[in-house]
Amino acid sequence: MTQTTTQHFIVIGNPIAHSKSPKIHQAFAKQAKLDIRYHRQYCPDHPESFHAVVEAFFNGGGTGANVTVPFKQEAYTLCAKDGDLSEHAKVAGAVNTLLLKDGKLYGDNTDGQGLVNHLLQLDWPLQEAKIAILGAGGASRGVILPLIEAGVAHITIANRTLSKAEAMLDELCSASNIIAKSQPQSCALEALTGRFDIIINATSIGLSTQTLPLDETLSCDYAYDMMYGRDLPFLTHFQQQGAQVAEGYGMLIGQAALSFQRWTGVAVDTHLLL
Repeated sequence: MTQTTTQHFIVIGNPIAHSKSPKIHQAFAKQAKLDIRYHRQYCPDHPESFHAVVEAFFNGGGTGANVTVPFKQEAYTLCAKDGDLSEHAKVAGAVNTLLLKDGKLYGDNTDGQGLVNHLLQLDWPLQEAKIAILGAGGASRGVILPLIEAGVAHITIANRTLSKAEAMLDELCSASNIIAKSQPQSCALEALTGRFDIIINATSIGLSTQTLPLDETLSCDYAYDMMYGRDLPFLTHFQQQGAQVAEGYGMLIGQAALSFQRWTGVAVDTHLLL
């Protein structure tokens, strides 16, 4: 009698209780006819704690881990030091997918293509689009190259601390000729004005009761929040202006499907979950 081997996965974050990743990956496993266990893993917001969680998980026989706020850049640092990285992860400077490859820790970034795939499913225009991205953290870093590859013409990064946005773009332009040629711009969050085709919230502000300091002249045709599963004032704000809005559940499914494929070698149909 053949015994099925159970594969173990986790998603590491802080906060993490809201994550729908376990439900999504169990649905993928059912499609793929695989036996898996996928759990949320809370981690204190310290590099040492994150390193300890990753080490314990893989030493204990874990197959793959997702990484979410606020550990994507720390995951990159860990893989750059002790393992290896995919090209998308190298350019982004952020990792959302961890696995062992040739006995070494390997980091990938599937966020950007997951976002692009969802925007295309929504039939939002990306060719020659003018896009603003709010935030200069790991979530923002991971999506810029895939958006440009999808045909976006103009990207502006707006962040509360302007120097952080400037530093991030300098790093990305140095890492990718494609990004450098597109000449992305940066500005302070409160200085972002005018009209955009799409505005994407890549900050974690939706996890708190705070609101973003948006200029009253700022507007868009489409507004996307990478957060999901709760009231999102960012989306409410632009929906009241007449914009089409969407939350990040579709992006979550898209990036999860790519992670699942990296871990198991099986491609799944994301439309069954949308």
